[in-house]
This record gives sequence, C-alpha cells and structure tokens, in this order.
Amino acid sequence: MKKRLLGQLFLLSTVLLVISACSSDSTSGTDGAAKSNNKEITIAIDQNFVTLDPHNAGDTVSIFGTRAMYEGLVGFDKNMNVVPVLAEDYSVSEDALTYTFKLREGVTFHDGEPFNAAAVKANFDRIMDENDDLRAKRNFQYVDRLEIANDYEVKFVLNQPFSAMLNKFAMVPMISPKAIDDNSKDIRLNPVGTGPFKFKEWNQGDSLVVESFNEYWNPESTNVEKVTFKPVPENGARAAMLKTGEADFVYPVPQQDVKELENVDGVVIEQTPSTIARYVSINTFKEPFTNEKVRKAMNYAVNKEAYIKVVKNGYGKILGSTMSSETQYYSNQEPYTFNLEKAKELMNEAGYEDGFEAEIWGNTSSETLKGMELIKQQLAQIGIDVTIKSMEEGTLSDEIYTPKTPEEAKVQMWYVSWSPSSGDADGATRSLFSSEHFPPNGANTAYYNNSQVDVWIDAANETSDTKAQEDIYAKIQSEVYDDAPWIFLASDTILSGYHDHLEGVYVLPDGSVSIKEAQLK
Repeated sequence: MKKRLLGQLFLLSTVLLVISACSSDSTSGTDGAAKSNNKEITIAIDQNFVTLDPHNAGDTVSIFGTRAMYEGLVGFDKNMNVVPVLAEDYSVSEDALTYTFKLREGVTFHDGEPFNAAAVKANFDRIMDENDDLRAKRNFQYVDRLEIANDYEVKFVLNQPFSAMLNKFAMVPMISPKAIDDNSKDIRLNPVGTGPFKFKEWNQGDSLVVESFNEYWNPESTNVEKVTFKPVPENGARAAMLKTGEADFVYPVPQQDVKELENVDGVVIEQTPSTIARYVSINTFKEPFTNEKVRKAMNYAVNKEAYIKVVKNGYGKILGSTMSSETQYYSNQEPYTFNLEKAKELMNEAGYEDGFEAEIWGNTSSETLKGMELIKQQLAQIGIDVTIKSMEEGTLSDEIYTPKTPEEAKVQMWYVSWSPSSGDADGATRSLFSSEHFPPNGANTAYYNNSQVDVWIDAANETSDTKAQEDIYAKIQSEVYDDAPWIFLASDTILSGYHDHLEGVYVLPDGSVSIKEAQLK
C-alpha cells in the first residue's frame, strides 16, 4: 500500500513539474510582461477606427488599419520614401504626364482573385465613379485615363504634371475586383486586399482583428499569425497594458508615463520625429472668427511652451509654420509668441474687448481632453468663454465632414492634428487650405479662402522644378500663417512602446502604425 501511494505521489509531482515547465515557456518577464509563443500580438491605440474602406479613409487610424490588409502599387518605407509594392517597377515619362507600372506577378487577393491589370482598372473605375464620391478620387484629380498595355503593365496618363503624383499612388490600395462587384457586402466592413494580414473581425469601438494570409506573395515578411488592435482612449489604461504585457505594442505612449515605462524590464520606448502638426482649426466663415484680429489674438493668448509642457509633457516642438519641420519644403515662420497684452489689444481693435462665447470640439482621448482644457483656460484670459464638446471619433468625423456647405457647418473650433499621409508638401497644404477642399471635399475645416493661395497651390502642383516648388510653398506658408486660420500649437514627437520579444512594428513619421514586418522572437 505504501509503495502504491509513493508511486502515485511521484507521478503527481512529475505531472505538476511538466505543467510548471510548460507555463514557464509561455510567460516570462517582470511586472507581468508576457512573451507569447502563440504568435499573436495586441496593439493598443488611442482612437477608434472610422472605416475600413481603403478608398475612403481620411483619419490616420483608419488609414493604418486598412494598410494592415491592403497594399498599393507603391508604398512607403519606414522613412516615408516611396518604394515598389504591387508594382515591382515603375517609370515616369520626361514630360511627367505618363506613369508606367510593371505589376508583380503571382499575387492573389485574400479571396483568391488574381492581382493583374484588370484588378487595377476595377479599382480605378471605382475611385473615379462620380456616384461614390470617394476620398481617393482627390489623389487622382489630374489623371485623365488608365491604359492597359498587357496583363501586368498599366499606364496612368495625366492631363497636367502633378509633382506629388507618385506619393498619391502610395495612398491608393488595391481592393479585390470580386469584392468591388459584390453589392451584398459593404467594403467598409468586409476588407479584401493583398496584404500579409487578412480581415477576421471588427467589433466597432472594441477591437479590429486581422490574421496572417498564408498565400501572401512575400511570406518571410512576418511570422505573426494574429494581430488585435485595441482602441484605448484613456492614457493610464494604455500605459498599464504595456507595463503588464496585456499589449505588445502601444501608440501613443502617454508622455507622463515614459520615465516609468523605460524602467520596466523588457519594455522599449522609441521617440520618432513626426510630420504631425497639432492645432485648433478656426471656422473663418463664422463670426467673430471672420475677423483676422480675433484669430491672431487667440494665437497670442495661447502659451505654446506651456502647451508643450502641460499637454505633451515636454515632447514636441512649437509649430513654426503650417506644417511640421519634418515635412517636405518646410519654411519656418515668426511664431506667435505668448503676449497677453498684444492679444487684448487686438481683441479691443476687433470690437470684442468684453470677449465672447465659443465652442471647441475634439475626440475622447485623454490627451485631447487635456489639450482642450488648456485652450479653454488660456483663451479665458482674453474674455473668450469656451465650452468643450468631446465626441467619439466616428461621430466627430460625421459632424465635421457631413455638412455640404460652409453655411451648414456647426463647428467653431476643432482641436485636431494633421499629418500628410502621402509625405509631401501638397499633402500638408492643398486639402487644408485650398478653397476647393471645404468639407466634404477635403479637410479645409477652417473654411479658409484665399485666392492667391489657391493660385500658388495649383502652380506648385504643375511644376516639376523642385526649386520653384520650394519657393512657392514658402510663400503659401507665410501667407497662411499670417492669416491665422488656426491656433498653431506644436508638432509631435512620436512616442511608441513595445516589448523586446517583438520586432518590426513601428510608427511612421505621419503617425501610422505599420505591422507588415512584425516578427516575434
């Protein structure tokens, strides 16, 4: 009896030892940091996705969400340089009117459809359809026609030179022609691309899940099998997820948590200069914001250094122009330094010595709320009584971009950021300041209207002379900065964090997260 009991105890201890060993293989690290062997990762971000239609995504989060599953003829590398993707090679004619793409062979969409010239045409036809009014159409406004040379070569012929055209091609992903033709499924909810990850599920407001595509044309790009994007607006919650290992990658890392997280074993914090410009868009179509002196007074009343210290915890630079210093053709302007006396003087000259009431809109992220609170406090110093209105990202987007005319727009001020996802000066200028790009046609939410700026924007687009482009964009920045359609705040320093068992996930200078090269050690 004793021998049998001893044998049973020995067997039980052996089983427990095996279980313990298996557990130690799947979890390690301090502060609960987990290293998973199941090839799954979680990425915590601060905002919700608005749409998964790659031809109609306008916000940065939706853009990088679609990039997880879709690819274009060309794309961007880590430094925002244009590189071949679904086109293995490309060329531009001497007159800058014809762009020829040699397509990559052997590529299939997630639904098994082949990628070829016919697929490119199906995407082009969808984008240019007048009935759909898709955002991607703005990238093709100078394209006259598409010519198919053979199954794996296409030519885009422009009606005039457009200096940023190659960058715009990088912003147009390819959708499966079968998905385009299938009217029973909404592309916004059922993505079908060629990327290394395919769509699994989207629980709006909670998570977006993608999984590896076994037939991907570049199988060595990633060894991750599943990625879950988790929108987590609250700063402290995102930081905690990184610390405990609930998230493998976090963006943005809250500035106030950087020092603590840098001391967590296995956690890496990265700082990246960005093309992100942070500002308050002022509706110049509405009184009293039609008055330039009021807008300038608002700029002088907001202490930009205090903004960077309080809201950004010191991570950022004063926005010295209409775009970040990391953007093509940046031209530094004389900033609106904090000067309350000058601000009050301008308010008096404008006839608003007693101030007025105003409303500022923004999303629900912790940092946005903190930023709007600071703007409210600063503008109160010159008698502007600001009411804060915070909205979920999708609702906010609808409120901003649904109005068909400036008269219908209800927004007065919008606390927001902009990054040219195409990486060029045109992307930081035309959609924001051209009078042709009032919502819903673009992101000129200040309803800024300057005929000279319109002329310069067209001139910059039409020339291929880089020196001439530089000169023109300098004039545009000077004119717009002086007109003050924004409260110019800061350009961001991108802060991202990840566990060192993960490589190849990074944030581009435009603020978009790339997972196409994700590798788990």
